[in-house]
Amino acid sequence: MARAIDAFDWSTTSMGPAEAWPLSLRSVVQMMLHQRQAICLFWGADLNMLYNDAYAPMLGDKERNALGKPFREIWSDVWSDVKPFVDKAMAGEGTHAENLRLMMNRNGFEEETYFTFSYSPLFDDEGNVGGLINVAVETTQTVLAQRTQQILRRELMHRVKNSLAVTSSVISATLRQARSLDEARDTVGLRIAALAEAQNLFNENADNAEVDAVLRSALRAHLDHESRISLTGPTVKVSPQQAVGLSLAAYELATNAMKYGALSVDGGRVSVSWDTHERRGFSFTWQESGGPPVERPARTGFGSRLTNRIVAAYFSGEGHTHYDRDGLRFELTGKLG
Repeated sequence: MARAIDAFDWSTTSMGPAEAWPLSLRSVVQMMLHQRQAICLFWGADLNMLYNDAYAPMLGDKERNALGKPFREIWSDVWSDVKPFVDKAMAGEGTHAENLRLMMNRNGFEEETYFTFSYSPLFDDEGNVGGLINVAVETTQTVLAQRTQQILRRELMHRVKNSLAVTSSVISATLRQARSLDEARDTVGLRIAALAEAQNLFNENADNAEVDAVLRSALRAHLDHESRISLTGPTVKVSPQQAVGLSLAAYELATNAMKYGALSVDGGRVSVSWDTHERRGFSFTWQESGGPPVERPARTGFGSRLTNRIVAAYFSGEGHTHYDRDGLRFELTGKLG
């Protein structure tokens, strides 16, 4: 930049030829050029720009034509944001901004950037303000990384609260309905294990899991042979919360089928299917066949409330259990995401 500044025809700017510059300006330019910190300065009636090598990357594609250009022209995309700082510096007052958000167009497209910087007045040999100096640090990556961490923390807290709420509901409902402490202990353990299986699925698959994998994991312990349950549907990924809900629904339905339904007798089968629709629509069907004649229960337990209401809420939809004589059918409709 020292060579570029020396070769530039400053007589074409409001600064005038370099040999006529005041000693104060020449001194600050020398200081700037020997600094490894990103620094630029603006001088004269048009606030023409000079900068050092460390500042050049901040300009992006603008750097090709930045030297000697007026401040307002080279930084026209952020002029309205920084003008208050410029005005204060030109009035003799130093300013400072930390992580200021600036929407820049320095590489042919608009981008969100953040800068920590100071604008300080520069004085000529008579003590008048002749320009300003800008010492800057781009903090874009730091700010965006912190924002990502905040989002992840909020999502983690949401997931923890959600898991605790579901776990609490499972335990309390199981204890209320169990006929003995031994039954309660066994049932709670199995239901919590089903939750853990769902958690493992999306721990292994980042932020989502495929429906097929969720169902196979939830149903693994209920099958004496794979032919007893068929799974049919497209490759669909669901959010962690929906994976938990779907896993719990499948577990409860399979448990009920083993006790009273199709999986309680030889030859009974379960057909599980799902599909997607417009605008992220999602449908899920559990259909039993070949089991004992189905009768509507005298009262609904936690399992029914779980599938019809709690799980449906994960999908912002509706769940319905149909006690058809030839086989229980559960239908869920909602949305993905």
